[in-house]
Amino acid sequence: MTWNGGDAAPARQAGPPGLRLAAGGGRQVPRHGPHEQGEPLPRDRNQAILEAAKQVGTLLKRKGHSFALAGSVAAYAHGGSENLQHDADFCVRPEDAEAVAATLGEGGLAVHTPPEDWLIKAECFGQDIDIIFELAHQPVSAAMLDRAEELPVDSVRMPVLCPTDLLWSLVAAFSEHHCDFGAVLPIARALREKVDWERVRRACGDEPMPAAFFFLLERLNVIAPHTGPDPHEEQPKEQS
Repeated sequence: MTWNGGDAAPARQAGPPGLRLAAGGGRQVPRHGPHEQGEPLPRDRNQAILEAAKQVGTLLKRKGHSFALAGSVAAYAHGGSENLQHDADFCVRPEDAEAVAATLGEGGLAVHTPPEDWLIKAECFGQDIDIIFELAHQPVSAAMLDRAEELPVDSVRMPVLCPTDLLWSLVAAFSEHHCDFGAVLPIARALREKVDWERVRRACGDEPMPAAFFFLLERLNVIAPHTGPDPHEEQPKEQS
């Protein structure tokens, strides 16, 4: 569920052209053509994304990598909507990205190097996989991965970003060039009782686009109004 992007240029084709399954048999799921923006994905595409996420999670778990599922599939694992957002996202530390790419290549996945320097891309069962090592311009940390919760994604258990980190990663990414509230609003609604919203607010600071989203959530009664100090107001100085 990453919106920064651009087309990824293939860097190499690792392994044989056919995808080798990490466990058991199965069939490749055909890739669907692009959908109109905002159109719900069909159930078979949702299932294809889930199967790809399970496959990648199995490969990373087998090699002992430190990682966490992110994006719309992570929201689904926490009880959110099954209408997934076009790909599966995984978080790893920057120093682990090269080893993770090698693991995916050994598993038969095509690995790509995009122009952006904050992720690598792969393809599994015809679905896009983003391996992200920088969220909202901040490196993925060991502490964030330690906070991840092990949850079932269909039949495969794997680490999933905790709800607070997940919502922070989505809201903090809003900017003048990317501000798709519609994609994040259903996730905020579904997970609102699991999120430490004050922590998300503090982490986002006074950035205008996240502040606008918090205002929208308050007006829709998704979250309670903010009771802390207004970051735009001058605070009284402490008397000595």
